[in-house]
Amino acid sequence: MASSQPPINIGTRRSTLAQIQARSVQAALKSAYPDRTYNICPVLSQGDRDKVTPLQQLSQGENAKSLWTGELEAMLESGELDLIVHCLKDMPTQLPENLTLGSILEREDPRDVLIISPRLPKETTLSTLPPDATIGTSSIRRAAQLRRLYPSLKFADLRGNLGTRLAKLDAEDSPFAAIILAAAGIKRLGWHDRISQYLSSDSGGMLYAVGQGALAIEIRKDDEKVKEMLSKVRCERTTRACSAERALLRALEGGCSVPIGVETSWRGGRGVATGAEPARDYGKDGKAIEEEVDLNEQELFLKTVVVSVDGKEAVEYETARKVKSVEEAETLGRDVAKILLEKGAAAILDKISKEKQWDAKKKLEEASLAT
Repeated sequence: MASSQPPINIGTRRSTLAQIQARSVQAALKSAYPDRTYNICPVLSQGDRDKVTPLQQLSQGENAKSLWTGELEAMLESGELDLIVHCLKDMPTQLPENLTLGSILEREDPRDVLIISPRLPKETTLSTLPPDATIGTSSIRRAAQLRRLYPSLKFADLRGNLGTRLAKLDAEDSPFAAIILAAAGIKRLGWHDRISQYLSSDSGGMLYAVGQGALAIEIRKDDEKVKEMLSKVRCERTTRACSAERALLRALEGGCSVPIGVETSWRGGRGVATGAEPARDYGKDGKAIEEEVDLNEQELFLKTVVVSVDGKEAVEYETARKVKSVEEAETLGRDVAKILLEKGAAAILDKISKEKQWDAKKKLEEASLAT
């Protein structure tokens, strides 16, 4: 018999990847609550409509807060949607007053990856790219870290969905030797074979964006029924790791266009794991053997870096601490932010903020002269 309860309307961006992500949430909810029906409602966001303007220009001032979420949040507030599926890294750390983060799901691989031009040898890595190679990326964080570590590389803005970016890389007249993307999106689309190098602190020296690889669900703050449903699909391990990362970002007052990199892992039991997964061992067949490890007995290891846009200045810090709740994880993030600021991150971020304001002022003056 069909459920007498109203369907759950799931909001998402229109891209193929966003809809794959929404379907994974739909499947998780359907598994937990099979008697309910779920509708996926794709919406075109402001950030998706403008594929030309560089992200750092699009994300000036108040506009940054709603670049990927504004239209969806308006529909959530009006009741047209019951929840929104986001990439956590795209979510502002401050949400509208009547909305809240209802759940964070198990994290996919949070690392960045290098994808090279088909004209280069398959074994090419960051360190073996040709001198003066051009990297396609719209991320200031990625470009800043790479300028610091590989000063001979060049960078050009690259916008569009993942398929569009790969097509621009593969084009015969492409200016790009390689592009850098999030591993999570590539894996969810099933394009693993395009990955040339997984990037981390130990491989290429790259730290990833806050929340990268995790899916988050935004809901109305007073919607207790949906909040209760989401408790069944929530991942505590991922939630604590990402809560520490987001508290760090919030304390640094950084947005998605500020070059702050993080890397979190859980340490304890018989292995080291990412912020998403429990420590695990492997059998003789090479397959993972799940191991029950008390999360409260493990330490959350947090590595961070703040880099100037030109890559010439950087502040790094790393620490490990047991965090037995989301609140303790957030305290860890704030404590690390305070240390970074004391070590010199404040000066770097202040300079970036002033440069952004100056750039925005120049563009306004140019626009007024043009009219």
